[in-house]
Amino acid sequence: MCSEVLTETKCSNKNNKSMNYFVGIDVSKETLDVAIIHQGNLILESKLNNQAKSIRSFFRKCIKEWKTSAEQFVVCLEHTGMYNNILLKTLVDLNSKICVEPAIQIQKSQGIVRGKSDKSDARRIAQYTYKNREELRFWVPARPVLQRIQVLLSFRARLIKIKKQLEVPVRELVQFTDPAIVRSLALLSKGPIKIITQNIKKIEQEINTLVQGDDLVKNQCIRATSIPGIGKITALSMIIASGSFKKISEAKQFACYAGVAPFKNESGTSIRGRSQVSRMANMAMKRLLHMAALSAIQCNSDLRTFYERKVIAGKNKMSVLNAVRNKLISRVYACVKQEKMYEKIYQHTVG
Repeated sequence: MCSEVLTETKCSNKNNKSMNYFVGIDVSKETLDVAIIHQGNLILESKLNNQAKSIRSFFRKCIKEWKTSAEQFVVCLEHTGMYNNILLKTLVDLNSKICVEPAIQIQKSQGIVRGKSDKSDARRIAQYTYKNREELRFWVPARPVLQRIQVLLSFRARLIKIKKQLEVPVRELVQFTDPAIVRSLALLSKGPIKIITQNIKKIEQEINTLVQGDDLVKNQCIRATSIPGIGKITALSMIIASGSFKKISEAKQFACYAGVAPFKNESGTSIRGRSQVSRMANMAMKRLLHMAALSAIQCNSDLRTFYERKVIAGKNKMSVLNAVRNKLISRVYACVKQEKMYEKIYQHTVG
């Protein structure tokens, strides 16, 4: 899902002057709803097939009729995973400017909105693009190696989920069902589980080949996995999500992205809640970091001591684990940024 791996560059005043057509596109599996604003006015609404030929034809027609160029268009769309891919690739080929924004960011910017349709959503995205034209951040494709690794990691996660769905029910039936039926189900699931396990290994081998073939990813992965608790899958997921630590360049920013940064819950004199993490986060990344934190407090003496000391002092266990997650993120960023392997004597400078 290359549309989730973003590298952004902020607009400059020079770029702003070259943007005359602000395009909002609501993306679905089969179709694209398009709205275009020019000089603050809605000048065109259309519906296209989500196919490269249809997209290319539409924009070339607009360019010809309005006697302009692709560089004059800035196209904004929401994150919709793989459904964005055809549109993004075609727009890159056309040399148009592209913005990919979280759906909630566009929704919050609209104020109170009544009613919803694909057509109205495209119009709202176009309005958002025009309104925020001075602050837009342009999307550029992630490096091909990161795109490939991400697709493989995603498919690996699906296979692991399917494998668990086959294994768990059989184990749960042991105590409550006729043993003959359990043996029969175990036999039936044995073949698929074996094939899935083999495929998972093949995917991991392919991922390893890609990592070994790219020096940047290889070195960042080696440094990240030198930290106790951080495994290869977690390290690669962090590299992909952060755009090789360039798109999300600071540990605190990544903590926010992963939903482990606590935020204050206060207002006036009546609300004095405890700090909480936000639900607006990459939950898959958060789960990986949670498992990394559990591993770290088992295999890392200083983090285990930190965890036990805080729990004995009366701190909530989940809050302490969240602190461990933050420490792991800080250490990964420190090691990668400073191009150093993690060592115990080095821990004071990396969190």
